[in-house]
Amino acid sequence: MTAPEQDPKHLHLAFDLSFTHSEGRWARPGSWTGRTFPDVKMFQELAITAERGGIDMLFFGDGTGLPDTWRGSPDAAVEWGVQWPRHDMSPFIAAMSAVTQNIGFGLTYSSTFMHPFYVARLLNSLDHVTGGRIAFNVVASTRRADAANYGFDELLEHSKRYERMDEFISVCQQLWDSVEPDAIVMDRETGRFADPSKVHAIGHHGDFFDVQGPLTSVPSPQGHPVLVQAGNSPQGIATSAKFADLIFGFGGNLAGQQRHRSQLDLQLAANGRNPADVGILWATQLVIGRTADEATARKKEMLSYWGDEAVGAYLSYNAGYDFSTVGDTIVLGELQAEIVAGHASPSGFVGQLVQELGGDHSLSRTEFFERGWEHAVGYNQTLSGTASQLADQLEENFAATGSRGGYMIGNPLSMPASYTDIIDLLVPELRRRGTMGAAYPGSTLRANLAS
Repeated sequence: MTAPEQDPKHLHLAFDLSFTHSEGRWARPGSWTGRTFPDVKMFQELAITAERGGIDMLFFGDGTGLPDTWRGSPDAAVEWGVQWPRHDMSPFIAAMSAVTQNIGFGLTYSSTFMHPFYVARLLNSLDHVTGGRIAFNVVASTRRADAANYGFDELLEHSKRYERMDEFISVCQQLWDSVEPDAIVMDRETGRFADPSKVHAIGHHGDFFDVQGPLTSVPSPQGHPVLVQAGNSPQGIATSAKFADLIFGFGGNLAGQQRHRSQLDLQLAANGRNPADVGILWATQLVIGRTADEATARKKEMLSYWGDEAVGAYLSYNAGYDFSTVGDTIVLGELQAEIVAGHASPSGFVGQLVQELGGDHSLSRTEFFERGWEHAVGYNQTLSGTASQLADQLEENFAATGSRGGYMIGNPLSMPASYTDIIDLLVPELRRRGTMGAAYPGSTLRANLAS
C-alpha cells in the first residue's frame, strides 16, 4: 500500500526508561554513582536533561511478575537483575513533572489484569498533575508470572486478550467523556458547582466488564491521554488501529517495519481513520561516539554484560516459554506453534526468527541461543556511529517507513551517560538538518506529537 499524501512530519524522539537500572546497566561506565534505583532524584535529573534536549517523551514499560519461566525458577532473574526489580512508575512521573514544564510521560498498564475504572481515574489524575503530558501504553500481557500475581492460573488465549483490550479502552474512553468539558460551573455567587445534565453514567455491560460510571473526576487537560499500543501480530495491529494515537513498533528490521506500517495503514483506513495521523515510534538503541571507531568499540561492550543464565531468563520470560527445554535441533515453526498453544506471544523473539528465516528453518541449540543473546541485548537493533552517521541512518529509515512517528530509544549501555550523549551530540545534528522540529510547539503532549 502506498503511503497517503501528507504534509512532511518531523521526527520525534522518546526515551525508554523501562530497563535503565537492570541487566547490568547499573554497573557500566557512565552509570550513576552514589545513587541507585529507585532514587527519584535520578529520574528527576534525567527529566530535566531530556527536556533541555527537547525529547518528546519519557516512557516506562512495565511487568508485574518476577521472571520465573527459565528452568521454572526466578533465581537467574533475581541474581542477574533481569527485568527486575520494577516499581509502579506513576509516583515517579508525578515527581518528574514537578521539575519540568513540557516533556511528556508514557505509563504502562495491562488491560489483561487491570480494571478500566481504576486506570481511567488514575490517568485522568496524572494528566492534571502533569498539565496534559500523559500517554497511556495499554498492553495485552503474555507472561504467566504476571498472571499469577492477579490470581490467574493460565493466560487468556491470544485473541481473547485483544478482545478484552478493545473493551477495556472503550470503557476508559466512555469514562473520560462521561463528564463533559464544560460541566464544571463553579459559580461563586450561587455556590453551584457543576451542571448535572453534563455528567453521564455510561451503564456499560460487556463481556469482560460492568461499569456504571460516570468517572468521578474533573475533565483533564487533554481530555484523553495519548493512547499508545505495541501490538505486532495481525490481531494486535487490527486492535491498535481502532484507538491508538501512537504505535510502539519493533525496530531493527526494515522489511518488518514496512510490513507493520502497511498493515497498520490498511487497518486504519478500514476504521475510517487517516493513516497520516498515526505515527509509529520504532524501538531503537543507539550507541554514539565522537568517532566511528569509538562507537563501534562501545557497541561491542553491549555483549559483555550478559551471561547464559541472564539471556535464558530474559528470552523465556518475554516469550512465555521455557527455552531451557529445547532440544539440540530447533524447527522454528514447530517451536512457534508450541508457544502459541501455550497462549504466549506469537510475535516475540521466535516470531521474528520465523519472519526472517521461515517456519521450516532449523537452528542448532547453540545457534538459537547465540541469536537469542543478540536479541536480549538488542544488538541487532542497535545503530552505532557518530552523530552525523546516526542522523543519516535515522533519516533514511524514517523516510523508508512512512515519515510518521520517530524512535523510542532504549538504553544499551548506561544511564545517564548514554542519553546525555544523544541529547548533546545527536539531537543538535537532527535539529540543524531540520529533521526534528522546534521543541514543544504545543501546550500538551498530544499537540507536541502532532507537529
